[in-house]
Amino acid sequence: MAKGRVGLGRKGEALAAQVLEQHGYTLVVHNWYCSQGEVDIVAEREGELIFFEVRTRRGKRYGVPEESVTPQKRARMEAVARRYLAEQPTAVDVAWHLGFVAVQMDRRGQLLRITIYSDLDGEPWDATI
Repeated sequence: MAKGRVGLGRKGEALAAQVLEQHGYTLVVHNWYCSQGEVDIVAEREGELIFFEVRTRRGKRYGVPEESVTPQKRARMEAVARRYLAEQPTAVDVAWHLGFVAVQMDRRGQLLRITIYSDLDGEPWDATI
């Protein structure tokens, strides 16, 4: 089962990266790790960095992807982003946001929707491939 979840997550991240690039984001790094955790995608758009968490769900057994962004997850996302910025000499004084990409599939793995939250506090938008 774990292998299936990892594969599903990687598929969701690939779809998210594709959609972000199609909508004018420049992908900076994928799967950046540090002791605080991991960021799935760091992207740049209009001079700002966005640290995207990508969550993919197949079916409705575990709810929708948005339900997985708990206050604890958000705190970890911020800690990872701050660590990334501290380790990048070119990122001094750059504006940044925490973002989220929700990838929803049906039980057979067919894509139902991709919703982009460029800022966790902002309005989402649905993307198509």
